[in-house]
Amino acid sequence: MATLQKLPFLLVLLLSSCAIVDVQKDTYAQRKGLAEASIFSIQSEELKNIQKPEVQPVVAVYATAFTDQTGQRKSNSEFALFSTAITQQPSTLLIRALKHASNGEFFRVVERVGLDNLVKERQLIRSAREQFAEKEEDRNVPPLLFAGVLLEGSVISYDTNLKSGGAGARFLGVSGSAQYREDTVSVSLRMVSVATGEILIEVLSQKTIYSYGRSNDVFKFYESGTELVELEIGSARNESTTIALMKSIEAAVVELIKVGYDRRFWKHEETKINKPCDDDDVDCIASIRG
Repeated sequence: MATLQKLPFLLVLLLSSCAIVDVQKDTYAQRKGLAEASIFSIQSEELKNIQKPEVQPVVAVYATAFTDQTGQRKSNSEFALFSTAITQQPSTLLIRALKHASNGEFFRVVERVGLDNLVKERQLIRSAREQFAEKEEDRNVPPLLFAGVLLEGSVISYDTNLKSGGAGARFLGVSGSAQYREDTVSVSLRMVSVATGEILIEVLSQKTIYSYGRSNDVFKFYESGTELVELEIGSARNESTTIALMKSIEAAVVELIKVGYDRRFWKHEETKINKPCDDDDVDCIASIRG
C-alpha cells in the first residue's frame, strides 16, 4: 500500500524532470521562438525628406522643457493602475525627431538633458590635462556649443474613448461582431529665442489612436443527448500610444519647420531646383529642366 501511495509522486517527479530546460536559455524562447528586437524608425516620410536649410540652426531641448502634462493613467475597469498612459520622457522622442529631420541635416541639437554629467566629465578632462599636458594650449577644453533657440512644449491632452461603436449579427446560434474605439493625443511645441526670450513659433498637433476588436461565437444545444456546445474566439488590436505620440511630435516638428521657412527664420539651401540661372547659362537651364 505504501508503494502504491508513492507511485503518483514518482510519476510526477519523472514527468517534471523531463520538462527541465537549461537555466541559461530563455524559457520564452523555448516556447514561442526567438523574436528579433525592433528599432523604431521615423514615422513621417515628410520629416525625413524635408529640404535642409542653408545654415543649420542650433537648438536645445532641456529635460523639463518637454514633459507630459496630462497625468493620464492606463485605463482598467477592474482595478486601479498607477502606470501612466503616456511616456514620462517625451523629450526623447522630440530629440529623435529633430535629429532625423532632413535625414539629420536640418537641426544641430546640443545635449542638455544630461548637462550635469557633461559638465562633470569636462571638469575631469580639464583636471587631467592640467596635470599631464606640457603646453598651455593643450590644457584648454573647447567651449560647449550654445543654442540660439530653445524648443519647449508638452503633451497637453490624452482623451480616451472619444468615439466608439460596433456591429454584430447572430443567426441559428452563430454570431460575429466587431467593435472600435478612438482616442486622441495632442502635443504643443514652441520655439523660443535665447537672445530675447520671445516665442517665435508655436504649433499644435493631434493624433488619433485607433483600437478595434473582432469576435465570433457558436452556440449549439443537442436535445437528444442533452449536450451543450459553445465556442467563442476573438482578437483585439490597439495602436501603440508611443507610436502615436511619435507621429504627433514629428507632425509638430514638420509644421514648425514650414512656419520657420515662411517667416524667414531659415533659408532653403540653394540646389539645382531653386538656384537661379543666368539667362545665357544653357547647361544650368537644361539641368533644371532635366
